Amino acid sequence: MKIRSITAGFNLNDKTFENEFRKLVEFIHECKKNFEKTSVSTLELLTKKHQVEYFNIGTIFNHENIPLMFDILKKTNRCFSSVSISDGSKINYENAEETSKMIKKLSSIRKDGFSNLRFAALFNMPPNCPFYAASYHRGDNSFAIATENSDLLCKAFSQPETNIETPWENLQKLLNFEYEKIENLANEILGNEDIVFNGIDVSICPSVKPEHSIAFAFEKLGYGKFGEPGTLTIAKKITDTLRGIPVKKCGYCGLMLPVLEDYGLAMRNNENKFNITTLLSYSVVCGTGLDTIPLPGDVSEDKIYSLLLDIASLSSKLKKPLSARLMPIPGKKSGEKTSFDFEYFVNTKIMEI
Repeated sequence: MKIRSITAGFNLNDKTFENEFRKLVEFIHECKKNFEKTSVSTLELLTKKHQVEYFNIGTIFNHENIPLMFDILKKTNRCFSSVSISDGSKINYENAEETSKMIKKLSSIRKDGFSNLRFAALFNMPPNCPFYAASYHRGDNSFAIATENSDLLCKAFSQPETNIETPWENLQKLLNFEYEKIENLANEILGNEDIVFNGIDVSICPSVKPEHSIAFAFEKLGYGKFGEPGTLTIAKKITDTLRGIPVKKCGYCGLMLPVLEDYGLAMRNNENKFNITTLLSYSVVCGTGLDTIPLPGDVSEDKIYSLLLDIASLSSKLKKPLSARLMPIPGKKSGEKTSFDFEYFVNTKIMEI
């Protein structure tokens, strides 16, 4: 398992925000050093200056501000943002409509449709999640941790079984051990710093490495290929296991199934083992919703809008955080392959909607 991100939050409207930014960055770099030992234009310039990989300007709650995101994302390379579409049982239909327009428009910035990676629709998402693009900040200066942990899933499911509960017992032990170490170290680093530790998002996140693929880990249990009957049951058991980890948690704390970010998911998508509807059904027991979904370039705004409303309805009914990163690919049709040149993506076929 590796630390995937150390995500810090601060208040942009603070008059001394550059000093606060610098202070927070120094702390984050110190965090990074310690963990390694144990195992908008202004912000763009500041992130380069202070060697921060990405920044998130937060979540838009008013539909009138959504169109502003096009120029911001077009002119930056490190900026992420999102829109809130549902809060509790209330769905903001105007936000959903404007978001569908923005997803379609952002896809035109690059010929591979990559810009939508930095724009997400959020549904009942609480603040201070460490995973981009769902991060937005509220409260005092703070930080949270996300990990790359699918290797632990593969390890737990590869050990000999003595009974049907063995894989879950193995997974619980591995996760408890690793996350308790991270939490202890985070608190040790924090010391007397005037920064809040929001916790760890213990979600199982994907891998572009075949040997660490979430989908292939599922298949080690003998229920068939990912997407076949039994997949939902495994997804639920994993999420139940994550909820039992005895550390301070934040964010999704579920199972992530981003099609473009996991080798096995990309391969099973090529084999038509699942579709958008089945992925959405897994969201009932998983974490993120629909993430990094490659769509035809000619998908209509109406189709995107309807899909966003489906996710919003599911999130509202279940009172659980979900998100969506939908990626129309200009000039491509369903069944054709994506052509991303990005180390964290696995090219796969474009899904039908």
